[in-house]
Amino acid sequence: MNIYTTDKIRNVVLLGHGGSGKTSLTEAMAYLAGITSRMGKVTDGNTVSDYGKEEQKRQISINTSVVPIEWNGVKINILDTPGYFDFVGEVEEAVKAAGAAIIVINGKSGIEVGTEKAWELCEKYKLPRFVYVTNMDVDNASYRQIVEDLKEKYGKKIAPFNLPIRENEHFVGYVNVVSETGNRWQGKEVVPCEIPDYNRPNLEICRETLMEAVAETSEAFMERYFGGETFSESEIRAALRTNVIDGSIVPVSMGSNTLCQGVYTLLDDIVKYVPSPEDRICAGISLKTNGIFQADYDFSKAKSAYIYKTISDPFIGKYSLIKVCSGVLKTDDTMYNSDSDVETKIGKLYVMQGNKPIEVSELHAGDLGALAKLTSAKTGDTLSTKANPVAYAKTEYSKPYTAKRYKAVNKADIDKISQSLQKLTDEDKTLRVVNDSENRQTLLYGMGEQHLEVIASRLENEYKVKIELSKPKVAYRETIRKKSDVEYKYKKQSGGHGQYGHVKMRFEPSGDLEAPYVFEQEVVGGAVPKNYFPAVEKGIAEAVQKGPLAAYPVVGVKAVLYDGSYHPVDSSEMAFKMAASQAFKKGFMEAGPVLLEPISSLKVTVPDSYTGDVMGDLNKRRGRVLGMTPVAGGKQIIEADVPTSNLYGYCTDLRSMTGGRGVYEYEFARYEQAPSDVQEKEIAARAAKVAEGSEE
Repeated sequence: MNIYTTDKIRNVVLLGHGGSGKTSLTEAMAYLAGITSRMGKVTDGNTVSDYGKEEQKRQISINTSVVPIEWNGVKINILDTPGYFDFVGEVEEAVKAAGAAIIVINGKSGIEVGTEKAWELCEKYKLPRFVYVTNMDVDNASYRQIVEDLKEKYGKKIAPFNLPIRENEHFVGYVNVVSETGNRWQGKEVVPCEIPDYNRPNLEICRETLMEAVAETSEAFMERYFGGETFSESEIRAALRTNVIDGSIVPVSMGSNTLCQGVYTLLDDIVKYVPSPEDRICAGISLKTNGIFQADYDFSKAKSAYIYKTISDPFIGKYSLIKVCSGVLKTDDTMYNSDSDVETKIGKLYVMQGNKPIEVSELHAGDLGALAKLTSAKTGDTLSTKANPVAYAKTEYSKPYTAKRYKAVNKADIDKISQSLQKLTDEDKTLRVVNDSENRQTLLYGMGEQHLEVIASRLENEYKVKIELSKPKVAYRETIRKKSDVEYKYKKQSGGHGQYGHVKMRFEPSGDLEAPYVFEQEVVGGAVPKNYFPAVEKGIAEAVQKGPLAAYPVVGVKAVLYDGSYHPVDSSEMAFKMAASQAFKKGFMEAGPVLLEPISSLKVTVPDSYTGDVMGDLNKRRGRVLGMTPVAGGKQIIEADVPTSNLYGYCTDLRSMTGGRGVYEYEFARYEQAPSDVQEKEIAARAAKVAEGSEE
């Protein structure tokens, strides 16, 4: 691949709902650019960007892949992202690396929730964007309806650049709104044609929108516009480029990916209107001066790059995908990683074409590339020079809230599973492994159930280890509500020294649910010698780890040793520890034992129209709605306290209730007494497990 300077580079991310045609659009672009000799299909599993086995099996994109193509002397780095919400981390990484977006809409389905989310991401990162409508060769695809819906939703900035020409219900060509010319396809060629009469009213409306946008770029243009003058095509294109870059115009074009129609025009428009990195700003912190380092993709400044993604594949190895933020990176440059404080020689430079690394000699500012086997480098790290160390802001990832417990199917694989998951978490920043030692379980946190299923499947197919996913154990607690007064005598005689420990104890609530127990002694007259007090406390400390009610940890108990007796020969620390432990079990069960359940503070953000459904569902989950706050975009934040045990599966339920528009977050708030029916059910379930010997 040729070397391209900053002004000849375009970084474009494809966004949109799952199944809208992003991967097939990438395939059509790669085919037209001559990367492939024939177009692959998602259904055949032979596309350039969906190279993973899981992607081919499920026929969806799971990872973001980069496909650089050369078009009219310009290098276009296409970032093909997944449309399914479970893989949003991949999208967030791609958006961070991109300079513009193409929001892909399926002509049959129209605006979907994935379209709205793509638009919100572009707004968040201030990305210039195009809208591209696919499947125009399908009978019931309505371009006019989609344009109307877009205008209603996003206002005047929506500007169609092309209009479809249909004959006998077939998609045969398009009208170019900018040049006011008709074009039709003949085989692979595009030939000029007359603009059909039925297109003319629509063309005038679209043309008027464009002229207004052009007029608004300068006062001189505004005067000419009101004076009734027309603009030349070159003036229109120059003004439109300015409008597209600042986001005040969003062009809409259309085509058919499978027939490769309209894609040629889209590639031309990317070159003409999409900003090169030199039109974008980029700043980091200079670690030398603690001031702002204004990189701005300037090739003349000190070298620096940001690792926006890591590929850790057992078949192709580890690659750190980078975006060069300043300077020109060359083979064998020595770079300094400020995050891990390591200076390393980067060796060869590559550009990734799907999963195929292509070696290049240098990468200019603004370009996307890859480095192989980079020592101690991870996603989010900054590479710079030791003389000018820099740190760039890290990507903001969505937080995972869907948890499942995992176990190794084969105990011998435990270490291998741990190493494999480490590689997967290096690659996927929305995957978390949590060791919940308190409940003796290891948890996998992901963006949804499909995300976790894909991880389990990848472990089995790529890393050759199997895990079993199941519902996590809920961290219940046990405590008491009343007082009790008990005594326990531990006495054993077995030839020689016996065992003797005798305690009288009171138990009551301590009022502090943070601490397991409070131990006090009120022994008078040496009924129990002082040297046995630690043994009594140790007996309590061991007993609270597994409560007598349902073998859950105990909290909030005050234990007072007030009397007892001892034997000068047979008493020992072990005897008093056993006596205290048994006294605790007896005293606990006599003091009104209750089960406490964890309560989470939940925040759900949903469009206004779904608030009733969501609140009704929260009531079914024994949730208490605390309030609602309206936020921008016609949405509400519903705050509620919900038992943690009832949040299992909430991600899937919320998506189905709100068509994927609802998002939620939660955190542990406190413990509360569980209702009697929950307590009885849980005690019975635990008793059965203890009987089986499978408490874990």
